[in-house]
Amino acid sequence: MTATETEPSKKRILVIEVEPDIVRGLRDALEFEGFEIEAESTGRAGVETARARLPDLVLLDLMLPDVSGIEVCRRLKSETATRELPIVMVTAKGDEVDRVVGFELGADDYVVKPYSLRELLLRVDAVLRRRTPAQAGGSKGPLVFGKLRVDREAHRVWVDEEEITLTALELRLLSTLLERRGRVQSRLREKLGSAGPYIETVRGVGYRFTPATDHASAVGNSNDDEP
Repeated sequence: MTATETEPSKKRILVIEVEPDIVRGLRDALEFEGFEIEAESTGRAGVETARARLPDLVLLDLMLPDVSGIEVCRRLKSETATRELPIVMVTAKGDEVDRVVGFELGADDYVVKPYSLRELLLRVDAVLRRRTPAQAGGSKGPLVFGKLRVDREAHRVWVDEEEITLTALELRLLSTLLERRGRVQSRLREKLGSAGPYIETVRGVGYRFTPATDHASAVGNSNDDEP
């Protein structure tokens, strides 16, 4: 490696798991695949580490000694800084209701114990590729919906071909609304002007992206459809 070359940064995975033997097995397998691993054995410590370190993915056991993994997921998904962290729940609880609750809270995948490490690694890799498509071989490109156009790479937004100014946080929120149309997200509407009706108020919760009267002319990027 020359002086001008840099080694690609490792993906960081936070394992929140109470069983030391399971942690050791996960650490060995994930580090062998090139991941950097941090581990916590309680829910509260896991939340604090996730906030401080912002890993690329969280492997979350539901059966924790202090607070449940469901509560950990709820806390992480309710905070702006950690809302977009991919979460893979790993648990012995395989009932449909548990899976449904996990996915409703925003979990990206759900793996039931006992599992094979190979299966878990494939699921982790699939979640990371879905959440970071640019690193998986291509750019996502602009988002277009009706009179609204968002170029995330250039950090620019247009309404009716007129460029508007958004903060970095507002741009990220708008992009999330577009990518997850129909799902409740954080507040953002005033600056969109005539494109504001695309964002529907959900009383007591926030806002979500929804078709407006001119939505028939909207064109979406195929890479942005939810899996």
